[in-house]
Amino acid sequence: MKVGYFQTHPEFGEVQRNIDQVAVRLGAVDCELLVLPEFAFTGYQFVDQEEVRELSEPVPAGPTTQACLELARRHRMHLVVGLPEKAGGECYNSAIVVGPSGFLGSYRKTHLFCEETLFFSPGDSGFRVWDIGQARIGVMICFDWYYPESARTLAVQGADIVCHPSNLVLPHCPDAMVTRSLENRVFSITANRVGREDRGGKPPLTFIGKSEVVSPTGRILSRASADTPELTVVEIDVDDARNKSINPYNELLRDRRPGYYCS
Repeated sequence: MKVGYFQTHPEFGEVQRNIDQVAVRLGAVDCELLVLPEFAFTGYQFVDQEEVRELSEPVPAGPTTQACLELARRHRMHLVVGLPEKAGGECYNSAIVVGPSGFLGSYRKTHLFCEETLFFSPGDSGFRVWDIGQARIGVMICFDWYYPESARTLAVQGADIVCHPSNLVLPHCPDAMVTRSLENRVFSITANRVGREDRGGKPPLTFIGKSEVVSPTGRILSRASADTPELTVVEIDVDDARNKSINPYNELLRDRRPGYYCS
């Protein structure tokens, strides 16, 4: 199975221009699953709630989801894409899952980071897994990585691949995702962005790049640079994530003892 990440450098607020730039690059891509960053087309550093509401969209009716649906159909691929979602009176930091057959679903970020807590409601979707034919994929967003329960919940639900749209500014995640993959015996695809945002007199944010694909044994199959947009596709054997045996005596999920774990 061919999977990958698209590490982008979006221009804040220029949603259609950012979508168009991605669309041009996808024309030459042979891939069955591609992950894009958190807030892939809006940018990240919102100034106020009014700006958040202006750039948030309903899912799946909004123009960003519709554009992604068209790209998925045209290129016969599945896409996982982060966007700000508007639902009723709430705004969520969300990711959509779309494919050649249409809209599969969405996930709302469980663990909000920093100023996201001022602008977005905590996600209420719960962690979800989708069967896309060749693999079962789960989604978590950026700071969810900081909580081991996020990836573990997806693994227990049968995810082969953890898709991880991100706008990372802390330095730790790329190496930590090696552990998340290893401790759950899953593939992980982290799609981060690059560049810098300095808006509204707030402290500037510099995004660290280093998008990556990691194997169930913790091997980094591909890692992007820290400062350059990159679209990378690698070939994986999904069955590697379905073998949870560590040795002849230990099987990862079977040997768990939840009764002794705190909640």
